Amino acid sequence: MTGPGAPRRELVDSFGRTVRDLRISVTDRCNFRCVYCMPAEGLAFAPRSEILTYEEIERLARLFVGSLGVESIRLTGGEPTVRADLTTLVRMLAGLRTPAGEPVDLSLTTNGATLTRIAGPLHEAGLKRVNVSLDSLQRERFAAMTRRDVLPQVLAGIDAARDAGLWPVKVNVVVVRGFNEDEMVDFATFGRERGVQPRFIEFMPLDAGGTWSMDQVVSADEIVTAIDSVYPLEPVGHGPEPAARWRYRDGAGEIGVIASVTRPFCGDCDRVRLTAEGAFATCLFALDDYDLRGPLRSGASDAELADIVAGAVGLKWSGHRIGRVDFVRPKRSMSQIGG
Repeated sequence: MTGPGAPRRELVDSFGRTVRDLRISVTDRCNFRCVYCMPAEGLAFAPRSEILTYEEIERLARLFVGSLGVESIRLTGGEPTVRADLTTLVRMLAGLRTPAGEPVDLSLTTNGATLTRIAGPLHEAGLKRVNVSLDSLQRERFAAMTRRDVLPQVLAGIDAARDAGLWPVKVNVVVVRGFNEDEMVDFATFGRERGVQPRFIEFMPLDAGGTWSMDQVVSADEIVTAIDSVYPLEPVGHGPEPAARWRYRDGAGEIGVIASVTRPFCGDCDRVRLTAEGAFATCLFALDDYDLRGPLRSGASDAELADIVAGAVGLKWSGHRIGRVDFVRPKRSMSQIGG
C-alpha cells in the first residue's frame, strides 16, 4: 500500500537551489578494485536484503519525478552493470514522465567493462546516454589502477555504446598528480578520434584509504592549458551542469572539466542522491543521510516519503568545504555513495 499520493512540489533548499537531478546507486558492489576507491579485497558490502529492490527504486523514482520536480536520473554504483537484469530497471524508469508529460532524462555511469554485451539492450530499454569512467589509456597503468587487466574490453565498450545510439558518450577521467596527468592530451586525442567527450575531473577526497591530499589535485586551469596548447579551445556557455565545457576551435568536438575542488559549483548544485540501501543524501560529501528504506518497507505513504525528502533538502548545506580547515570527510567512500 502506498497510501495517499504526494502533492506536487519543488524541492528548493534554503539557498534557493532547486533539485532537478537524482543519482540512484543500484549496488555498492563493483567488478573493479580501483586503488583510490577501495582496497584489493573490497569493502564490506551491504547484505542483499538491505539493497533496494527494483520495485522500491521505481516507486521512489516515480515520486521524485512525478511529484518533486526531478527531471533527470543517473544510475550509478558501485558498478551498476553488475546488478542482475539492469535492463529491467532501465525499462521501468524510462517509462516515468514528469507532470508536463516529458520523459525522464535517463543515463548511466559505468566502468564500461561489460558494455559490449549490454549497450544495445540498455538503449533499447530506454537508456539515453552513458558516462564511462576511464583514468588511463595505458594498459599497464590501467591494470595497476583498477587491479583488472581489461582496458581493451573497456575501449571496445565505449565504441559499442556509441554504435548502439547512446549519445553523447562521455569519458570521465579523474586526474591525479603523479599518476595520469601526463595523459590529458592523449585523452583529448582519443575523444577527437573516437567521437566521444572526455570529462576531466579534479581528484576529490572520497578515496576509501583516506590518503587524498591537495597536492594530488591537478587543477582545471592546468588541464585546460595543457590541452589548449595542442588543440586550441574556446569556452562554451552552459547551464547548471557541473562541467565547464570547452570546444575545439577546429570543430572536432569538445571536452568538459569539473573543478570540484578548485572552483566548486555548490552554488548551482541541483542534484541529490539515493544510495543502494535507500539512504537519501543531499550532497556527495554530506555527513548525514536520511533513511527512506525503513519507512518505505513499513508502509509509508508517498506524501510521508516526500516530507522526509523535502525536510532533508531544506537542511542542505551551502557547500562541501574541501581544502578548508573545517572540512570533514564523509563516512562513505565514492563506491558506497554512488557517483
